[in-house]
Amino acid sequence: MLGSCSSVPLTQSGALGSYDRLGPVEGRVSKARTFLDAQALSAATTVSISPTRLSPQAYSKIHDEKNGKLVSNALDRALCIDLSDKFNIVRSGEKADLTIQAVITDIVPTGKIAAGVSKVATLGTSVVLPVGVPRLPIGLGGLAVEAEAVDAGNTQRAAIVWSRGANSITNGPRVSEVGDAYSLASSFADQFSRMLVKAQKPSGLNFSLPSGQKLKSQLGGAPKNAACEAFGRGSGIGGILTDAMGAPPSWSDHKPNE
Repeated sequence: MLGSCSSVPLTQSGALGSYDRLGPVEGRVSKARTFLDAQALSAATTVSISPTRLSPQAYSKIHDEKNGKLVSNALDRALCIDLSDKFNIVRSGEKADLTIQAVITDIVPTGKIAAGVSKVATLGTSVVLPVGVPRLPIGLGGLAVEAEAVDAGNTQRAAIVWSRGANSITNGPRVSEVGDAYSLASSFADQFSRMLVKAQKPSGLNFSLPSGQKLKSQLGGAPKNAACEAFGRGSGIGGILTDAMGAPPSWSDHKPNE
């Protein structure tokens, strides 16, 4: 699997308040440098999520500005849902124990032609074989993100520099320049949220079952915290079907409430 991954280097854009306390690079599938103040995170009860921004480098990699907004909003939605397992989420700008700001520092575009060929091959072989063939290891996209959580006094309480490339096994092809970046946004949100919820560094892949509120939100139901409505609801069954067809995520993504 590792041999069929796109490579996305960790980037340091200057978006974080401090990089001094970040640890060494860890991970093989996802690479990350992290810092957390376990005591401060354990005491926090409310969180505000500022809208994710794209760096100039990330913007330069995509041809449609709407695709950048699609990925950044998907990241915010996933963060809001994941963090609701512990925290009360308040609207952006409201007073909170922790305020989160994420910046997408790089996007490796998905090769749309390669993704289309891979999806056709997978669907075709699934007709005559028990399973479809793995995705072709070409045209794989990727994502790099920096994020931090600061307290009411603007002191950094957690931070992460993260990157991950799509692979041929676990990331299905979607015919969109941000097909992989869109999917990987939820992978980032999962890792950073586990840091904040558990007040400890996440170890490896997360094999735990999603909570009831998270599953409900992912299937398009009302989120646990009303503030998450600002990022739109999960794509639900429609998203599962369009993903299976390899359609662009914009076909099923529920836009945020203005």
